[in-house]
Amino acid sequence: MSDGRLSVFKTYKLYVGGKFPRSESGRVYEVNDSKGRWLANAPQSSRKDARDAVVAARKAFGGWSGATAYNRGQILYRVAEMLEGRREQFVREVAEAEGLSKSKAAAVVDAAVDRWVWYAGWTDKIGQIVGGANPVAGPFFNLSTPEPTGVVAVLAPQESSFLGLVSVIAPVIATGNTAVVVASADAPLPALSLGEVLATSDLPGGVVNILSGRTAELGAPLASHQDVNAIDLTGADAGLAKELEIAAADNLKRTLRPQAVDWSADTGTHRLTAFLETKTVWHPTGALGASGSSY
Repeated sequence: MSDGRLSVFKTYKLYVGGKFPRSESGRVYEVNDSKGRWLANAPQSSRKDARDAVVAARKAFGGWSGATAYNRGQILYRVAEMLEGRREQFVREVAEAEGLSKSKAAAVVDAAVDRWVWYAGWTDKIGQIVGGANPVAGPFFNLSTPEPTGVVAVLAPQESSFLGLVSVIAPVIATGNTAVVVASADAPLPALSLGEVLATSDLPGGVVNILSGRTAELGAPLASHQDVNAIDLTGADAGLAKELEIAAADNLKRTLRPQAVDWSADTGTHRLTAFLETKTVWHPTGALGASGSSY
């Protein structure tokens, strides 16, 4: 027997600077499941929202890039713990978004959590893989170390609303960058829910900023933004990607071009290295005594 209670519908919001604003435009758009049934209204972000997200990401960059790699790994692992705790919610959202059975959606969510843990483990190891001491002719120490590029705009994959999303966000922040993420246009709800997880973890506000809306509308101002240092075009189609590449060239952004990806396969380390710069330092060893011996 029904008690006549009305359900409380979830209001999805953006995640910018550690807060949950509505779009400044006041616009929303309908999000439907794979069968065309209404699920929710999602904020339709504007160019102003994109610029606000870049400001938040830039503000957070100094503290996040300056944190120790070990500390970043601990924070990312905490995010994975919280994703595990909200597993059932993400299983439902992924099933609805991608038209999967509950068991298949559960496998996708488990893979996404495992991948987040995998990237968390790389935070204090990637420097040993791509950096090191270089043998040089002369009395010098020559050391190369990787450093984060800066603010990275990420166009999340359209078809993989959660596993693909995690696969493009985690490596960006694991290496000390901050991110402005444009969620899948048709399936943004898992991404917006991820914002709620990040907000209640130890991740500083502004390290990840999540926008929902039309990919082309948001990609254009991010690609041309002078304070965005790199862009991942995974979620752009071929025509849009070419336009955004041209815009991104204006301030020499690092650009990761879209390519066909099996998100369930091993992703390797190429996304970790895509948004790293290599800094090489030379330092004289100095001589010891009149004999001319050196370190």
